[in-house]
Amino acid sequence: MTLSPSSTVPTDNPHGIVDRFHWDWYQRAEPGPDLLGDIADRVVVELGAGPGRQAAYLAHVHLPARVVAVDRDPAQHRRGRERFGDISRLELVHDDAVSYMARHPGVFDVAYCVFGALDFTDPSTLLPAIADGLRPGGLLVFSTLAHYRHGSPPETEPRPAEIPTRRPDGTPATMLRWVLDIPVWHKLCDEHGFETVHTEAIHDPGSTHEPPIATNVFRAVRRRAA
Repeated sequence: MTLSPSSTVPTDNPHGIVDRFHWDWYQRAEPGPDLLGDIADRVVVELGAGPGRQAAYLAHVHLPARVVAVDRDPAQHRRGRERFGDISRLELVHDDAVSYMARHPGVFDVAYCVFGALDFTDPSTLLPAIADGLRPGGLLVFSTLAHYRHGSPPETEPRPAEIPTRRPDGTPATMLRWVLDIPVWHKLCDEHGFETVHTEAIHDPGSTHEPPIATNVFRAVRRRAA
């Protein structure tokens, strides 16, 4: 899949906005923003946006009505504000994804996550909140690990694993991450108001320093009321 000329960052790019939109773990493979559809004049939300690099790209290049980049980590939010805070059509929000979507029912046309909130929040809680925040017929697109980073297969039940991490001060900690098999994601989406319309696996050979890590990408549509 080739990006169209409209997907190119203009040469006047003082913010250092990324020049491509990626879903995969290594941020180097296709597909790109095509999976979001035409977002011109649409209201878009990224959940678990980190500093908002991809959201800044969408706001700057694809001309949505608004892109809201939500992240609960104060350091990530601060970095986003410092780098992208004055980009038009981009709103950077420091909040929990579940709380934010619950407070904004029926606002968004498109929601997406790139290894974001759906990786680190119980999907049985977050998916219904996303459904509430989307307009009927709204689109959810998300990418997630196809397997654990060390190569173990994904879970066949909707349960998380404890993943080692580090706090901002450098001390070790753990966090929960949902690494689920494709049928599990399909079932969760179905249970919480979505019809999955497309699933795609992105494989990458990795490198001499990292093992191959595959990515699963899902497109799901919020069901309309019967």
